[in-house]
Amino acid sequence: MPASPAALAHAHDLADFVTASPSSFHAAAEVARRLEDSGFTRLDESDPWPAQPGGRFFVVRDGAAIAWVVPPAATATTGVRIFGAHTDSPALKLKPQPTTGSKGWLQAAVEIYGGPLLNSWLDRELTLAGRLVLDDGAQVLASTGPLLRLPQLAIHLDRGVNDGLALNKQVQTQPVWGLGEAESADILGELAASAGVDAARIRGYDIVTADTAHGQVFGKDDAFFAAGRLDDLASVHAGVVALTTLAEPGAHIAMLAVFDHEEVGSATRSGAAGPFLADVLERVRLALGADREQQLRALAASWCASSDVGHSVHPNYVDKHDPVVQPVLGSGPILKINANQRYATDAAGAAAWHAWCDAAGVTSQEFVSNNTVPCGSTIGPITATRLGIRTVDVGIPILSMHSARELAGVADLHALTRVAASFFTA
Repeated sequence: MPASPAALAHAHDLADFVTASPSSFHAAAEVARRLEDSGFTRLDESDPWPAQPGGRFFVVRDGAAIAWVVPPAATATTGVRIFGAHTDSPALKLKPQPTTGSKGWLQAAVEIYGGPLLNSWLDRELTLAGRLVLDDGAQVLASTGPLLRLPQLAIHLDRGVNDGLALNKQVQTQPVWGLGEAESADILGELAASAGVDAARIRGYDIVTADTAHGQVFGKDDAFFAAGRLDDLASVHAGVVALTTLAEPGAHIAMLAVFDHEEVGSATRSGAAGPFLADVLERVRLALGADREQQLRALAASWCASSDVGHSVHPNYVDKHDPVVQPVLGSGPILKINANQRYATDAAGAAAWHAWCDAAGVTSQEFVSNNTVPCGSTIGPITATRLGIRTVDVGIPILSMHSARELAGVADLHALTRVAASFFTA
């Protein structure tokens, strides 16, 4: 069946969202831009927050953002529906003293961020993107556009490369960005120029690489969508679209929480293991006049849907998947289950998820790992542990996870957004 016009429009909007979000800091800024365009009010953490039922607010902390809609009838014990995701993706991250080179080539000194499929970064035009902190403490976003490339060694010089490619993470992952001698060049100057600032003013930076190719719909009946950083910008985008198109809030406070640093464990001030969500929830409660008991009652009435990508069955590696539970692209979003609670889903969460899917008219699939292939984890168990809130792990199935360019189903992307909207209101 051909992709619906709504699903195609959603995929093309996601492509624009990904292009605008080459780093977690850009993703948070793009979330903020879309929220402000939809009438949300930005709050500063150092200012008092208003007690305003019916308000639409958001706050940004580094590469993370939290937004919420307070229904007009909200009280101190009104529950919260939190749709959670993360803004970061595996990448190469710029080191200190980043301008290097060899034999007339200019190179960038990088280290590995998260767990990328390193071979997928070869022979792609890459941007450097992230934030610069200046001598007066000001923070500016920078994105160079296509600047770097990690060129692969020709097969004539490595006849056994197709028998297995192993890259030395120190020696063979340093991209080229120009010709000349390192002593006479400065890659920070390229970043400064892209941000319109003087390179001499840079005192700190958080800069990563990103693939510059635009997202693309393709395949029979426009079934597929490929782009960089779908893990987890697909979920961030779904949450933003669902929240900004929310016509009338339900009986709960609708909240979107997108965190940084999930790919490296979440243990930062802007990660899910940090205090950001707990801080915001407490301040929202205080603005509604809640005492400590009422705050705990509100948490008991709340849900978190932790949305992150999961594995579709791969037609060339079927043995890596569970022999029975085999989600596939285009057949709906997934409910993620793990006996060892690497995902937070339990029976109550499964029942709630299916109810939200039913309300949205969406068919869901289940995901569980092959017993011999341990699964990863998400922000779900972290959020459940930190807050004691009921949590369910969900997402969409993809292929090429942690590649520089990942593959999703057009129908699944749109379906996840519809379920997110149902979750906010049902």
